This record gives sequence, C-alpha cells and structure tokens, in this order.
Amino acid sequence: MAWLRKGLTLLCIWLMAAPAGAQSPRKLVIGGKNFNEGTLLAEIMAQMLEAHGFDVERRFRLGGTMVCFSALKNGEIDAYPEYSGTIAQAILKLPRSVSFDSLNQLLVNEYRMQMLPGFGFNNTYALAMPRALAERLQIHNISDLRRHPELSLGFSLEFLNRHDGWIGLRRHYHLPQRPQGLEHGLAYMALQRGEIDLTDAYSTDGDIPRYDLVLLQDDRGFFPTYLAVPLIRLDLPAEARQALLRLANRLDENQMQRLNARIVVEKQAPTAVASDFLRSENLITGDGPAQETFWSLLARRTWRHLLLSSIALFMAMTIAIPTGMVTFRFRRFARLLTYLAGLLQTIPSIALLAFMIPLFGIGVVPAIVALFLYSLLPILRNTLIALFSVDPLLKKVATGMGMSPWQRMRFIELPLASPTILAGIKTAAVINIGTATLAAFIGAGGLGEPIVTGLTLNDTGLILQGAIPAALLAIAVELIFEFTERFLIPAHLRQYPSP
Repeated sequence: MAWLRKGLTLLCIWLMAAPAGAQSPRKLVIGGKNFNEGTLLAEIMAQMLEAHGFDVERRFRLGGTMVCFSALKNGEIDAYPEYSGTIAQAILKLPRSVSFDSLNQLLVNEYRMQMLPGFGFNNTYALAMPRALAERLQIHNISDLRRHPELSLGFSLEFLNRHDGWIGLRRHYHLPQRPQGLEHGLAYMALQRGEIDLTDAYSTDGDIPRYDLVLLQDDRGFFPTYLAVPLIRLDLPAEARQALLRLANRLDENQMQRLNARIVVEKQAPTAVASDFLRSENLITGDGPAQETFWSLLARRTWRHLLLSSIALFMAMTIAIPTGMVTFRFRRFARLLTYLAGLLQTIPSIALLAFMIPLFGIGVVPAIVALFLYSLLPILRNTLIALFSVDPLLKKVATGMGMSPWQRMRFIELPLASPTILAGIKTAAVINIGTATLAAFIGAGGLGEPIVTGLTLNDTGLILQGAIPAALLAIAVELIFEFTERFLIPAHLRQYPSP
C-alpha cells in the first residue's frame, strides 16, 4: 500500500501546486455559463479559435455570472460569452446606463478585460407566460401584473436576486407578487404543468415557441440592453482576438432563437449546431470537432468523479485520523474540533463550492478542497467515538503490563476502534460521491456534467446519465468497503459480523 499512498500524495500535491492559468502558448480556455445559449455561443467561439490553429479547452456549464467572471479575472479562462447589460448591472453594479465604449473602458481600467464587438443580437430579459392564460386575463404588459396579485411566479435564482432582475423590477412596477426560485430550465416545465403562471425568460430562448409562450411588453422600459459579446482578457493573443472579431454581427434575435430551438426542441448537440452555423457563414470548413462516444464520455466522467472523491477522501483520512488519535485524550479540545467539523457540514455544498472560488478559482482544486472539508466530520467523529469507547479496564491492564501510551494505542485502542473508524471512512466516501456531482458547476467535471445539462434542457435522459452511474458508484464503494472489512478486521470486531 505504500506505493499507492505515495502516488496519491504526489498527485494531490501536483493538483494543488499547479497554477490555475498555466497553459501552452497556443492553448486557450473558453468558458460558458450554465444555460443553453451560453454554451452554444461558447462552442462557436471555441470552434472558431480551433479553426485558426489554437488548442481550446472547454469549461462550459459553469455556474452563474460571477463564477465565469471570477474565472476570467483570475486567468483560469481566457474568454466567455457575456451580455452588456449583465456586465453593467450585475458585475459593475452601475447606477445608470452607460454607452458600450464607456462600459468597455471601465472593464479595461478595472479588470484588464475587454468586450469585443457583439454577435449582433440583443438577448434581453423578459417575462413569459402561457399564451392562453395571458389572453384570458388580458395581460399584455408587465404593468398589467399589478391587477393580478394571485398569479404564481417562478424565477431563476439569479434573476430573483439581481437588481436588474426581480429586485429592481418589483420596485419599478410596484408588483405585489411573491415569486419562488427554481432552476431556469425547469421553469418552462412548471409553466406547462400549470404549477406557476409566469417566469423570467431570455428573448432568444428556444423554449418560447415550443411552449407557446408570450413575452410581456416592458412598457415602462426597465430592462437594459443585453448585447451578446465575447468578453476577453486583454492578454488574449492577437490572432485569437482577430478570429473572434470575425463573429461580429453574424447573428440576429430570430436566428439565435432558431439555433437555441435546435438544442432544446430537436435535442441536437451544441457542438453540431455551432459547426453548422459556422459553416453556413463560411467561417470554417470541415465537419467540426468529432463527437465523443457515449462510453468513452462515461468512462472519462467516471474517472474524473473517482479522482475528485478519492483524493479528497485520502486527504481527509491523513488529517482526521491522526488528529483524532492525538486529541482524544483531551476531551474538551476533541469536542471543540468535532463541533468545528460539524459546522462545515451545515454549509450547503453548493455554497461551500462557491466559497472556494475566491481562494482556489474553478476546476479540480476547489472541488477537492470542498469535498475534503465535507469528509472531515464523519472520519474525525468516528475516530474519536471509537477511541472513547474502548473499555477503560483494558487500558488499565495494558498500562499494568508496562505498555507505553503509543504501544497501548497501537496494540489495544486502534485495533478495537478500527471497525468504527472504517465505518466513518465509508460514510465519507459515499458522501463524497454524491456531493461531487455538484463540482460540475465550477468546471471540475465528473458525473455532475450530464445532470447539470439535463436540468437546463429538461432532459430526464441526460440527468439519468449522471445520476445512475453516480448511484452505482456509491453502491460499488459500499461493497468494496464491506469486502475490505472482512480482510482487515477480525470477525468478532466487525460492526456487521458475517453469519
């Protein structure tokens, strides 16, 4: 086992020490937000750069605006598609509208970033409701909602908490409703089922014609202009900048909606849709990047999932078990440590991942650190409980036999405590596998990728592509630990002795 321990240690050190932005001179990293249009535009940018000789790494389906922007600011991605209104309102939090050039100057001065000329369309926020309901209630404008406080509203969490979203909209129109938050992709399904009456939408959403929705008129002019633009770092190579400039003014609102519908309604891959668009504009030749097979994709995601979970578990074991062995003799201090480890478990996993971004950026490292913190409590708690539970009489007998505290720990206390310690490690391993699915929100990959994509597309099949392997992986880990227990722990000490 020594070679395995050494290998995992070196791998963990390499992951922790590798600079987030390290890349070869011709390699670029393109990011994308967690919604269909963001993924499609990012794929268009990536294929355009590949056609000009760049090696492109894709980090799509990241979390919301601030995740992508932080990654760009920290140099972990080189560019991603953004919207001018989002930059002004959600990122820079400007109190008033400014021109495109003024906005760009602020980005250059404060963040060393730049908006390139836009793709050619304005994808503004809008409020959408079923056409039949809007006609029955005679609702045409957002101001008409004041007459219907009984309406059930469901908004994406980002829109719900943005000042250019519900916070400002409610004040601007004096709306009385109390909306609920939900995933943007699930809102359309909720509208179809009649569970909500209205949701936020993007004006170029492919779901609008699919569900026969009507967009309410912004009759008091609240929403700013949201020009879709490539947002880049100033140190982006000049050739890459020139390649992306060729995408300027290539898309209008109707065309973007049709492209989005191909993904949402026709279930086409964003890679294929982007490739078709670029070829139709004579921007690239050939068939675009080859599609990865289902089984190779599943193997790659499963391996990444195992990598995240196992490294975090190994790190937690190397910290929690020795810490428990040292501190269990000091009961008050041990209780304090257990309490602090328990506090980490109370932090929602997605929030803990978000807290890691300012410290470690996005990708594998923050995911491992978050999973490591989640693994500490069950291993530390079980170690302490197991050592506290050793019969005091046995300790006295061992001391009477002349054993030192270390000998007593090695030959008496640890063997008796091992079943409970192993149970804590098994619990941490299963927790890790489940929690690691959320790592996809920060670009760490794994089996969470199809789950996140499936939620966005309302595609149950995609969700199951991640959920079923993750569940089977957790079951496999459980069986492996039970098998290991039979060899490492004597039958009379096992928590679940064999019949």
